Amino acid sequence: MPGCGGPQGVFVGQFKANHLADRLESAAKARQATVARFRARPGADDPVVLARQSARRAIIQAREIRETERAMARLAAEAQREAEALAELERQEAELARQAAEKAERQAALAAEQKAARDARFAARKARARR
Repeated sequence: MPGCGGPQGVFVGQFKANHLADRLESAAKARQATVARFRARPGADDPVVLARQSARRAIIQAREIRETERAMARLAAEAQREAEALAELERQEAELARQAAEKAERQAALAAEQKAARDARFAARKARARR
């Protein structure tokens, strides 16, 4: 192969030596960059930080208000459903009571008719026996 040196055909070019000293130096530079970024951050009393914190507090308070409103709406809807269910139950009970009263009236009327028929038969039998 052209450009390959050596008997095995392995590339024998210029390699950047990555020795221990180079690795330690790059690690130190990374640490220094991290420290520099940390030191560049604004302090807790910085107006930008305070504004960001107050904005976050406002968002949290608005979220809590919305959650409270949703919970209240959910409770109101549940109370409404319970009231409707109770009204339906009362309506059904009233209907059952009305039907029971009608049935009792029909039975009383039937009993009165049956007694009148029985009395008429008895009176007719007595009248036949007297003749």
